[in-house]
Amino acid sequence: MRILAPLILLLAGACSMPDGGPNSELPPIISPILTTDDAKDPFTYARPEVARVTHVALDLTLDFEGKSVGGTATLDVAAEPGEDTVILDSDGLDITSVTDNAGAALPFAVGAVKEGKGAPVTITMNGQRKLIVTYSAKNAEALQWLEPEQTAGRKHPYLLSQGQPILNRTWIPTQDSPGIRQTWEARITAPEPLRVVMSGLSAGDPVAAGKARRTFTFAMDKPVAPYLIAIAAGDIAFRELGPRTGVWSEPSMLDAAAAELADTEKMVDAAEALYGPYRWGRYDMIVLPPSFPYGGMENPVMTFLTPTFIAGDRSLTGLVAHELAHSWSGNLVTNANWADSWLNEGLTSYFENRIIEKLYGTKRAGQEAALGFASMEEALAQNGMDAPITTLHLTAAEATPDGGATGIIYDKGAVFMRTIETIAGREKFDKYLTSWFQRHAFQPATSAMFLADIRKHLVKGDAELEASLMLDQWVYQPGLPSNVIRPDPAAFADVDAAAAAYRVDAVVDRGAYLSWTTAERMRFLAKLPRALDAENLAALDKGLGLSKSGNNEILFAWLELALQNRYDPAVPVAQRFLGTVGRRKFVAPLFLALMRQGDWGQPIARRIYAKTRPTYHAVTQSRVDAIMLEEG
Repeated sequence: MRILAPLILLLAGACSMPDGGPNSELPPIISPILTTDDAKDPFTYARPEVARVTHVALDLTLDFEGKSVGGTATLDVAAEPGEDTVILDSDGLDITSVTDNAGAALPFAVGAVKEGKGAPVTITMNGQRKLIVTYSAKNAEALQWLEPEQTAGRKHPYLLSQGQPILNRTWIPTQDSPGIRQTWEARITAPEPLRVVMSGLSAGDPVAAGKARRTFTFAMDKPVAPYLIAIAAGDIAFRELGPRTGVWSEPSMLDAAAAELADTEKMVDAAEALYGPYRWGRYDMIVLPPSFPYGGMENPVMTFLTPTFIAGDRSLTGLVAHELAHSWSGNLVTNANWADSWLNEGLTSYFENRIIEKLYGTKRAGQEAALGFASMEEALAQNGMDAPITTLHLTAAEATPDGGATGIIYDKGAVFMRTIETIAGREKFDKYLTSWFQRHAFQPATSAMFLADIRKHLVKGDAELEASLMLDQWVYQPGLPSNVIRPDPAAFADVDAAAAAYRVDAVVDRGAYLSWTTAERMRFLAKLPRALDAENLAALDKGLGLSKSGNNEILFAWLELALQNRYDPAVPVAQRFLGTVGRRKFVAPLFLALMRQGDWGQPIARRIYAKTRPTYHAVTQSRVDAIMLEEG
C-alpha cells in the first residue's frame, strides 16, 4: 500500500454542551489510501492514489420549501507531484462554479451519468490544493424532507439524511468511497425554531443569521468514511443520559426514548472494557421519525435510530449496542470497499453480543446469538450452500454498495468471530481484537489485511491453530466450514418444545408466552409451521395478542406469517403498520409477502403502496419498487 500525505485541517473552537468539542490537541491523523486490487472501489470515479480529498468544509442553507440544500463545499486536496486534476463523485448535484481560495475560476467538467454511480466531476486545479465548489442539491436521495404531518409534533418540517452506502454524493461534492477517509466541518443555516444536529461535535452555539434563521456549526477532526457525514434538522430536544451520552428526539418522544436508552452509558463502559477506549468524544443518539429506513445508523458522535426499537422494556436495545460497537468496527476501522462489508457488520454483530452479555447476562446473549445463527442458516438455505453470495468476501458480481445478504454479512461474520473466540480462547481473542482496532484505527481495511493480521498477531505460526481456524474457508468460500461453533441447543429448549407441541394440538399457552423474553417470542413465531389456516391464526392472535403487540419486531413477525397465509383480519393491521413505519427491514418483506400471494395479495400491496410510498426514504422506496416490478 502507498500513503499519500493528506492535508488534514484540525478545527478548534468554543464548544458547548450537550455536544462537547473536538479533541484538537491531538496531532493530525493520517489515513492511508490502499492501492491493492482488492481494496479498489469500482463505485467511485475518484483516483485517490493520485489525488484525494482530505477535508470537506460545508457552508449550506436548508430550504424546506424547495427541498434543497445549497451553498459551498471547500475541499482540501492532497495530490501526487505533477498531478493537476482531481475527480469527485456527483449524483444530481447542480454545480455552478469551482474556484480556488482567491476566487479565481477553475475549469471543471461533469461527465456522463452511470446508473447507480452518478457522474464524475473532473476539476483542473491549476496548481491549487483548496477548491471551492458552489452548488445546490434538490431532492437528493440521501435527504428525506418530511412535512409537519409526518412528524410526531405535526407542527414543523423535518430533515434527515442517510448516506450509506453511496448516497452522500447526492448532496455533498466529494470522493464518496469508504476507503477515502476525510475530516470535515460544516456551517448549516436553517429556519427557526428548527435545531440542526450532525455527526460531528458542535463547534459553538447557534448564531442568528437574519430572516428568522440560525446557523449551526460542527466539526469532525478525525478522518471518517464519507458516508458517515450525516445531518438531521427539526423540532428536537435533548436529554442527558450520562457524562458523555445523551439523546435527541422530538419533544413528545423524549421521555420514552430516554427511558429506553437509560443503559447507554453502561454500554459505552462495557464496550471500552472489551476492546479499548471510545475515540469519538461524545456518544449521542437521535431518535428519528419512523420514516428512517434503517434500524440504526452508526454516524460518529450522533447515532441515528428508528423509533421502532422503543418497546418499553429495553428488550430491543441490542440495536443500540450494535450501533455503538460500530464506533470500533466500521467507524474506527472501515471496509475499504463494499466487497468486505462483513468487516464492518460481522465484527460489529459479534461485538454487540459481547456488550449484551456484559450488561444483561449470558442467557439473553446466548439467545440473541442463536437467533443470529438461525438467520445465517436461513440465508444459506435460501441461496444454496454453493452460492457466491454466501462468501464473506463478496465476489465482484455481489459486491455492490448495497449487495450481499444480511444473514451472511452480519450473521455469518459474527459466527466466524465466535468460532475463532471458542477455538483460540476468549482471553486471547479479546486481546487480539483490541490490538486490531489499535493498529488500524482511522484506517480502511480488506479481508486480506485482516487475515494477514490475525495470522501475524494471533496464530503466530501455530500450525495446529491455523488448521483449526480454517480462516480462508470462512472468508473466501461459500457455505459453512466444518469447524463452525453452533449455539447451545438449550438456549431455546422450552420455546422449541412449545412450538413443536403447537404443531400437534394447536395449544396456545398465553402464560408461558408472556413469561418469555423477546428473543424467545421471536423464536416461537419463527418455529411455527409456515402454513396455517385462518382458525389457527385467529387462535394465535387472540391468545397471544399479536396484532396489538407494542414490540415492533414481534408485530412484524406476526404480520409476515399472517400475510403469507392470506389471513384477511391481518390486512388492516398491516396497512396501519406500513403507513407508520419506514424501516426497510419491516416494509420490504411485508410487501414481498403480499405480492407473492397473487390475486389476493397484489391488489392489497399496490393499494397500500400507492399511499405509503411518498412517506418512505429513497432507500426503502428503491427496494419496494424492485419488489413490485419483479413480483408483479
